[in-house]
Amino acid sequence: MPIQKLYINGEWVESTSRKKREIINPFNQEVIATATEGNEQDVKAAILTARNTFDQSGWKNTTAHERGKLLYKIASLIERDQEELARLETLNTGKTLIESEADMVDIAEVFRYFAGLADKNGGEVIESPIPNSFSRVVREPIGVTALILPWNYPLLQAAWKIAPALAAGNTIVLKPSEITPLTTVKITELIEESGVPKGVYNLVLGAGNVVGQVMADSPLVDFISFTGGIETGKNIMTSATGNLKKIALELGGKNPNIVFADSDLETAVDQALNAVYFHAGQVCSAGARLLVEAEIHDWFVEQLVERIKRIKLGDGFDKDTQSGPMISAAQREKVEKYVEIGKKEGAKLLVGGKRPEDPELEKGFFYLPTIFGECTADMRIVQEEIFGPVLTIERFTSEEEVIALANDTIYGLAGAVWTKDIEKAERVTSQLRMGTVWINDFHPYFAQAPWGGYKQSGIGRELGKTGLEEYTELKHIYQNTKPEPINWFK
Repeated sequence: MPIQKLYINGEWVESTSRKKREIINPFNQEVIATATEGNEQDVKAAILTARNTFDQSGWKNTTAHERGKLLYKIASLIERDQEELARLETLNTGKTLIESEADMVDIAEVFRYFAGLADKNGGEVIESPIPNSFSRVVREPIGVTALILPWNYPLLQAAWKIAPALAAGNTIVLKPSEITPLTTVKITELIEESGVPKGVYNLVLGAGNVVGQVMADSPLVDFISFTGGIETGKNIMTSATGNLKKIALELGGKNPNIVFADSDLETAVDQALNAVYFHAGQVCSAGARLLVEAEIHDWFVEQLVERIKRIKLGDGFDKDTQSGPMISAAQREKVEKYVEIGKKEGAKLLVGGKRPEDPELEKGFFYLPTIFGECTADMRIVQEEIFGPVLTIERFTSEEEVIALANDTIYGLAGAVWTKDIEKAERVTSQLRMGTVWINDFHPYFAQAPWGGYKQSGIGRELGKTGLEEYTELKHIYQNTKPEPINWFK
């Protein structure tokens, strides 16, 4: 595979440092690519390009219709190359190919959605209380946008940011995770092919503490969108005060999955597994906290333990694989640390809690799907985001108790309520402090609905109409249609 390069001002270039990073397959640790490693000089060049392009070119004044056409073209190119994109995503992240293929469909849909929305965000006319005047509010592009991606859903998260940024008329500097850049480089090729003007879109590869930090610090950047860990998000928020740039942060969650006794229990069991074990649990919205009503608790846990033992780990390209490896040795070690913490806290390890013994998996970053029972809300494994295949289970006896338990973390990204009593579902849902709540389901999202969290799960929203508005500034324009002297000062 060719060396993965930077893309600045319409040119594919090497880093000025000439340093390289090996990209590995988490299934077997084989080197699958080499990426040039961007440094401070490279990202500053990309930011300056984006700044000059926004300020001096005609891009920000292109019509919304023209920008929409470009996004439609990008969507079509993604559909054309979806097999290659899915293959690269699985190769680089370890997730199953069927998951990657589903992602590609969603990614194309995100571009199509914002393509259609681009010319439907023209502002509004306000009835002025002042005679002989006309007042309107318009939305304008915010300027230079710095977009920083996580490693778990590289291309999906790129689409969530790139599509609204372009639809609104901004310029872009994009930084993927240094360990999962392959599909981001590929979509950059498609963006170039689509005809997006030179300098509008720029790609810088490299470490977050170098490239990302320069983006956050730069006075030439107007807006920064980051998806990732909470501590990095806090650092970005602090750095952004330098020029008071706008920020949008999606910082993960510790998401409660609430199961009442009157649920469709067979479906709830199945979905409890889906909620936490997709992509080896490396999902910001994973239902890693299971809250089960006391009268069904023991039966429910028995069903989960039996089902979890049958989950097949393996190569994401194997059609029989249900869950792939974790992304890296460091991420697996983090999970192992939390498992030991859980044991010391008094949680009961019901299944998993170790690396698989299968010799065919020994080269990969695999960890067995794990369940802790007898958990309480004060445990670290219940409060902190583990970001791995670990499920904690708590029991509850009343609506009031489960609402308090569900809300009792610093996070507020997502959650679910399982019950056949719709009035109960609505009562509980109305009290949950989370950006998304599913009733009798888990994980669905789509481009038309906003995504983001309460509390320390982040700031701002992605997707939906709100996701486009994040990339704009509001301007009020007032026109006096019959100006005349006031004669205040004689």
